Amino acid sequence: MKPVSEECSAPADRVLAIDLPRFLTQEHHRIHLVGVAGSGMSGLAALLIELGHTLSGSDKASTMETDRLQRLGLRFYEQHRPEHACPADLVVFSSAIKSDSPVLVTGRDSGKPVVRRAEALAAIMRAKRGIVVAGMHGKTTTSAMTAHVLREGGLHPSHYVGAEIPILGTNAHWDPRGEYFVAEGDESDGTLRCFHPEHALILNIEEEHLDFYSDLAAIEEVFARLIQQTSGTVFYNIDDANTARLCAARKNTISFGFSDAADYRGGEVDLHSFSSDFCVYFREQKLGEAVLNVPGPHNVHNALGVIALAVELGIPFKKIAASLRKFEHARRRFEIKYESERFLLVDDYAHHPTEIRATLKTARATGRKRVLAMFQPHRYSRTQALCTWFGGAFDDADRLVVTDVYPASEPPIPGISGQTIVDEVLKRGHRAATYQPRFERIHCDIGNALDVGDLVLSLGAGNIHEQLSILAADLVIAEKLRAIVGESGDVRLYEPLSKHTTLRVGGPAQFWVEPQSENAFAALIRFCRDENLPLFVMGRGSNLLVRDGGIRGVVVHPYGGDFDKIEINGSEITAGAGVKLREVAYAARAANLGGLEWMEGIPGAVGGGLRMNAGAMGAQTFENVARVRYLDTEGNPHVKNRDELEVFYRRFPLLENNFAISATFHAQPAERAKIDERLRESQEKRRTTQPVAKSAGCIFKNPDSIPAGKLVDELGLKNLRIGNARVSEVHGNFIVNDGGATATEMLELIDRIKQTAKTKRGIELETEVQIVGEPRS
Repeated sequence: MKPVSEECSAPADRVLAIDLPRFLTQEHHRIHLVGVAGSGMSGLAALLIELGHTLSGSDKASTMETDRLQRLGLRFYEQHRPEHACPADLVVFSSAIKSDSPVLVTGRDSGKPVVRRAEALAAIMRAKRGIVVAGMHGKTTTSAMTAHVLREGGLHPSHYVGAEIPILGTNAHWDPRGEYFVAEGDESDGTLRCFHPEHALILNIEEEHLDFYSDLAAIEEVFARLIQQTSGTVFYNIDDANTARLCAARKNTISFGFSDAADYRGGEVDLHSFSSDFCVYFREQKLGEAVLNVPGPHNVHNALGVIALAVELGIPFKKIAASLRKFEHARRRFEIKYESERFLLVDDYAHHPTEIRATLKTARATGRKRVLAMFQPHRYSRTQALCTWFGGAFDDADRLVVTDVYPASEPPIPGISGQTIVDEVLKRGHRAATYQPRFERIHCDIGNALDVGDLVLSLGAGNIHEQLSILAADLVIAEKLRAIVGESGDVRLYEPLSKHTTLRVGGPAQFWVEPQSENAFAALIRFCRDENLPLFVMGRGSNLLVRDGGIRGVVVHPYGGDFDKIEINGSEITAGAGVKLREVAYAARAANLGGLEWMEGIPGAVGGGLRMNAGAMGAQTFENVARVRYLDTEGNPHVKNRDELEVFYRRFPLLENNFAISATFHAQPAERAKIDERLRESQEKRRTTQPVAKSAGCIFKNPDSIPAGKLVDELGLKNLRIGNARVSEVHGNFIVNDGGATATEMLELIDRIKQTAKTKRGIELETEVQIVGEPRS
């Protein structure tokens, strides 16, 4: 037998010439795995434990998989150190580990066998009748399907698959009862040439992993080596031109596909949302009908290869068809993460243009209203090499958000980012593709665009599925909130609060909720209490500065319905919390009631006016309040008269923990002409003393010694700017947004003014504007 190093064309001094198949499958040793947390290495670890070896392993961080392996006997280290491998008889390393790793160097220097993952896997396979499933796309699902069909057919196969496989129980398993070993072959690093299987199932061959291969010819050379080293039958996809060209001339091959020339042919394919019906023919003979409960024509194609293999191994077609009906996807292969009548969220590992195109076609075939995709490119080298192909891969996505590249240990390439792909997609005429460089915000971009009937698809081989999981968890809560407010209300995820503040800055609300009734508002309060969700109430967004990280929890915006009602009874006006104060003033005018004209100059709504005891023209809100209706922290309603209320300058303590529903204001009968005169006075004062630009109103409370605006003027701070935040030249107590300002810039400007006032005048300015939310992460 050749040494493993010769079989895989490795450096001759890298590993001792041991009988590795015997070492791994017939003896018991101490083995150390470097990079054990990866999906490929964790599967190998499971096999080695089942084979009776004493196992240790290291990686940068623990995972759910390493936790599981530790329960099976793995000794895990959360960093790579040479001393951890010292007791081992053999060191196995992941392709992600560089050859100059101190662990590997120390192992080689000590004369210890050091082998790659694929070498160890190939050696284990040599102890059985090996079946390798190979190809650029679909090999994980196909190898899992093969193992499942053979298991259901009574052959007791061992298996190794590069993902979690719910229907198989685990991604790798050694079964001493069976003859066969089914393995997913990894072509990414050239180690496919390590395998000497009895049978090979070749799915497709095209340009991929161009960080390792120079071109398609180099890729085909590795596949040709695998084909040459296969002792039995090569099953190949006749519909893939590159695969057919490599395999057709070889003796002992069997083809599959949709082509009339295929040995095993699929026909009469009927695609459904999450399944497919099709007929199977062996040359001219109809074998029968099959149902595959995973979606997409590409999966039917791969199933034909599995059927061909299983029939040739002697499994009756009826058994094969029955097992295919029960087959379930591997993790991250069109995996449903959330499903309701309103929304469907699916995660998929697709990261090559061909895979993306097929997955999006499958998503489109589900019949959902729109397909929204979030994509994380995988590796800078792949993004650079295939960027033109990526440009045409997203045609079936109604909306696309691309985040930055998942490096997979690669260094950045200047000029290559997620924007590279977006530029190519837009060149192809796509109208809704955007770049989100902040990975942690991509779920917000997609979530805020959601509409009833949408399918959301996360795509990529990195950690993009984490963003979909966040969206799925928030959708569960959003659906409950929707049930509370009913069809008349509204619930939105990740609503940009910059759209709802007069300053036009602020990050997203995790849950934006618009109830239209007091009962719905009360139910929201109780729900947030029971679910331990923060609750914040927001009216028109004046006198409010929301930080760039937005607001966690539920932001309630009382809007419409009960909250927009105005009722007049004699000289009293009752207005809901969502009514603009200026609308109260004009409703009073229509009823020939005066004394409320000052409200015309307040940009906020009744709820905010009460909370801040807002004022203008020398008047304050509570000078006109007769009584207030509110909900307490349990959602119970209360009414209090003015003489029962404690009120301060720009502060109403009752609403710091309770929630306004409505207020009743008292007015006095007045002549319409007199009312109009006072309204014009208010308008003129606002026009001449307040900026037209976007602002939150007065930023600081007036100190006892001097009005805040005058102080800022005397300090020479008018027109002081940080970024696009600027002190108004019209009124020193206003900070305006000149367009595109951030909350961070606003806060820096506020701090600069406060520091200057303290340093030069010894005055401690207090903010009147309410500052809420999370800083930008």
